[in-house]
Amino acid sequence: MTAQPAFTKLAFDRFGEIEERPGVSKHDPILVADSITRRFGGLTAVSVDHCEIERGAITALIGPNGAGKTTFFNLLTGFDKPNSGTWSFEGETLDGLTSYRIARRGMVRTFQLTKALARLTVLDNMKLGATGQAGENFFRALWRAGWRQQEAEVTERAEELLARFNLTHMRDEFAGELSGGQRKLLEMARALMSGPQLLMLDEPMAGVNPALAQTIIGHVQDLRDEGLTVLFVEHDMDVVRTISDWVVVMSEGEVIAEGKHSSIVTNPQVIDAYLGAHHGTPLDRSEQERQIAEAEAALRAKVEAEEAAP
Repeated sequence: MTAQPAFTKLAFDRFGEIEERPGVSKHDPILVADSITRRFGGLTAVSVDHCEIERGAITALIGPNGAGKTTFFNLLTGFDKPNSGTWSFEGETLDGLTSYRIARRGMVRTFQLTKALARLTVLDNMKLGATGQAGENFFRALWRAGWRQQEAEVTERAEELLARFNLTHMRDEFAGELSGGQRKLLEMARALMSGPQLLMLDEPMAGVNPALAQTIIGHVQDLRDEGLTVLFVEHDMDVVRTISDWVVVMSEGEVIAEGKHSSIVTNPQVIDAYLGAHHGTPLDRSEQERQIAEAEAALRAKVEAEEAAP
């Protein structure tokens, strides 16, 4: 069996000492959220009492559709505003900060639907991810000598990341010509241009073929082993099992469980959230008859509608 990298083993040992329950305190949290709520009219999409993300580990955020995972992501990264609550990154509050200011602090995210600029080349998309570029200032841009060296450094960094993600051969192609999986890789690589401390990935494997999914898994593990903290939303439990050090489970906007994958998959609350509270309970006769009657009524209605159609 291949030996675990030292950093991976450190993360595993840390979590081995932590109680597996919702809102549990971590040894060295990089992100802490308290009393975060988001309501849309009468619907409460997110209601997280307390959640901490451990530094230097891969944390998976899972839950059934509509659990509030992406909304929670949007709130933490400044793409949406909560109705209440506070959260901090590296010990500094992020309340009220815009998304670009949060990204500058070192907390960068990707999206389930990639945001590559289709009519720019892959290399230019990468360059946009770098922060603090003097040439982006209107007046400084008029004096090329003042930012030529910085642009060369940004380009070199972009080239290195394109090579790492096997996109060098596409550097001069328009981003719109990439496959869906290549766009996922481009977005992840571009996020690294700013040198983040926390990388947040929203369903990085969605729509990706199995071979490319394995490539992305390898990249995520490598980033963790280099010291980067990763928080990702994912539905594929095989992916979660493969790469997560810790799992946070949401249901109906709340964190209902936390722990290692091995305990999460046997947690009754998690099973109920995914399959329904009565998934293992045999139906009694009256319930069977009720469901059969509903199915027959739906079938009759469909037949009548088809017959009435011109």
